[in-house]
Amino acid sequence: MTDPITSTSNPRIKDLVRLRNRRHRDRSGRFVIEGYRELDRAARAGITIETVYACPDLYLGGNEPGLVERLMGAGAEVIEVSEAPFRKASYRDRPEGLLAVAPHFAVDLDRVPLDGEPLVLVAESIEKPGNLGTMLRTAEAAGADGVIASDPTTDVFNPNVVRASLGTLFQVPVAVGGTPEVADHLRRAGVRTLASSPDADTPLWEADMTGPVALVVGSEQYGLSDEWMNAADEVITIPMPGAVDSMNAAMAAGILLFEAVRQRSRES
Repeated sequence: MTDPITSTSNPRIKDLVRLRNRRHRDRSGRFVIEGYRELDRAARAGITIETVYACPDLYLGGNEPGLVERLMGAGAEVIEVSEAPFRKASYRDRPEGLLAVAPHFAVDLDRVPLDGEPLVLVAESIEKPGNLGTMLRTAEAAGADGVIASDPTTDVFNPNVVRASLGTLFQVPVAVGGTPEVADHLRRAGVRTLASSPDADTPLWEADMTGPVALVVGSEQYGLSDEWMNAADEVITIPMPGAVDSMNAAMAAGILLFEAVRQRSRES
């Protein structure tokens, strides 16, 4: 372990702060993983960890040293950081004392398995990192085979995606692609696409969500593009008898995913 970092102006701390910016993440090919649970899930998923920054004074329990030892044994550089510089580097109001840097991993479409009878979530143009992270967490909970970010406006390596996903970004296969590319990829693999729209007539429970299927949701502001509406095999809706005519995109994804879980459980 190298000498502890005690200064908020240390170059490594400044670099961690710059990694909050997408341009710097893209240019460096690296991103930040913060928190015990997130880092543990990354390690268990085999994600390469380059550097771990540890602040023992901020640990929440007794498991952190063991995780740090495991990461060090896997080849990560471990640097102890005092509280002030760690808080500067952290993007959380209540940091947990663990922050790591990892290289970007591949997010090509082939990363999501489409053999058998896959259940896939496609999220188009999601603007808020928290929503995309929550979708990943929900997809993992539903046992989905993967999540595809179609024409994303936020990148999957945003620290708030990592945080909102609780590290499930590293557990559920994630891919990124343009809408025409994604639609063609699913069609060639024999995966039916069900697009969600508040203007559709077919309620979600009347659609067949068994077999190979992709559930497609759009952003809260704009919904799904015309490209997806035209490419989909079927357009379905989540009936909303209340006064509002839209809902949070991550919540909509959850409703669709667990309707698919219900149907597929009934078929098994």
